[in-house]
Amino acid sequence: MKTKLLLIDDDHTLTTPLMRSLTQYGYDVRVADNGQVGLDLALSWDPSLVLLDVMMPVMDGWAVCRELRQKSNVPIVMLTALGEEVDRILGLELGADDYLTKPFSSRELIARIKAMLRRVQLDHADSKPDSNMIDHAGIKLDFDAHKAYQHGAELSLRYKEFELLSLLMSRPGDAITRAEIFDKVWGTDWLGDTRTLDVHIRWLRGKIEADASRPALIQTVRGVGYRFTA
Repeated sequence: MKTKLLLIDDDHTLTTPLMRSLTQYGYDVRVADNGQVGLDLALSWDPSLVLLDVMMPVMDGWAVCRELRQKSNVPIVMLTALGEEVDRILGLELGADDYLTKPFSSRELIARIKAMLRRVQLDHADSKPDSNMIDHAGIKLDFDAHKAYQHGAELSLRYKEFELLSLLMSRPGDAITRAEIFDKVWGTDWLGDTRTLDVHIRWLRGKIEADASRPALIQTVRGVGYRFTA
């Protein structure tokens, strides 16, 4: 079965050659030329990855990303002509996994797609502890169900948030370097913005810390990385 890619972009001068290129590469590609149609198709067609433009009619890419992320963990790559750092960070904060600034080559896009799909398909069993559960500092991780609980209440974690938290909690007290975190959570072939790690840490702190501005569970080790409290 071919890998399904959904391209949401209203620029036909981009989508037509891009769809042709991705199809020739072996992907099953569908195109939506406005945000609302793209969101509906993303939820009904169940693509393996979504390529999402920002500036679109009816519903812009930020809104699509926000709505889609509430209902799906599908990888999202933002395609944007906006070059400002604040715009790139906004996409990550809304739940995008990566972004490409226009113009870009089809070769670069395909490399990003391949890297992200490989990461989604990888079996994380070798990085998990022997037990199927971790229970530490009031947080319990159930690897079989891929669920997390804090003081008995289920936490709403995205896929990468769960993987990141499980890595940190599997080695409480250890300072885990940024490089090791990227290798084990995003993969050695990660080509995206390294600041996505800081965004995911911020999300996690917002969900598990009593005061996210003064984190007690996930601590920053300056110049090194992060550590889960011992």
